[in-house]
Amino acid sequence: MKPVEIRPGIEFGGGSLAFICGPCVIESEEHCLMLAGALKAALGGPFVFKASFDKANRTSLGSCRGPGLREGLRILAEVRRRTGLPVLTDIHTPDQAAPAAEAADILQIPAFLCRQTDLLVEAGRTGRAVNIKKGQFMAPLDMRHAVEKVRSAGNERVLLTERGSCFGYNNLVVDMRAIPMMRSLGVPVIFDATHSVQLPGAAGERSGGAPEFIAPLARAAVAAGADGVFFEVHEAPERALSDGPNALRLDRVAELVAVLRRLYGLLHDSGPASV
Repeated sequence: MKPVEIRPGIEFGGGSLAFICGPCVIESEEHCLMLAGALKAALGGPFVFKASFDKANRTSLGSCRGPGLREGLRILAEVRRRTGLPVLTDIHTPDQAAPAAEAADILQIPAFLCRQTDLLVEAGRTGRAVNIKKGQFMAPLDMRHAVEKVRSAGNERVLLTERGSCFGYNNLVVDMRAIPMMRSLGVPVIFDATHSVQLPGAAGERSGGAPEFIAPLARAAVAAGADGVFFEVHEAPERALSDGPNALRLDRVAELVAVLRRLYGLLHDSGPASV
């Protein structure tokens, strides 16, 4: 498997555990800058900052979606400029790929859109790294088709993210076999530890969550061979405008990241994570 470099010193699959962290949705420029600075201190160095300019698949019509493409990309470009951090954001339509690539280092394909051919190909054409979230309805090895669609545009910088699978109504489960299975496709695999504890639509007009399982699932994913871990983070999840019930509290990031790094180091010092 060839590592995917995002910036010098930040790569997925290169022998160290990488992190993607940030709020679910852009709440304001000030909030993004505050969280980026706090997370940089908590992680002790570079990571990929994540925030969405539009949450196009919210449960309710009245849910907060974000500032939109133009203002959202302006904010992300400012975060990138002022903090020096690489940035990830979601795109939902092919025409968003090119403008988003000007502000972001990684274009993310939401789970519900992971089969959308035009979206995947257009994201690949930008040359940016493309992170494809595995659909909650997808078998892990079937994600090879999504990878091939991005590669058809001449882009080998592909990442896959595991974020749980539908289990009955309003619930997700994580099959850790998905991580080595998707890594066998020759791409680095990230584990989304916060969306994996989401309870879709379980709170009526919004999704619920079970954040007490973020840490154990993240540890299990690193043990299963994940190349990176994704956290949606908020300083006060109860006030978050999107996905607060499954967000990781900012004051818990440093401790959990330290544990995951120690676990990753132990496994890789002792041999492959599969032993």
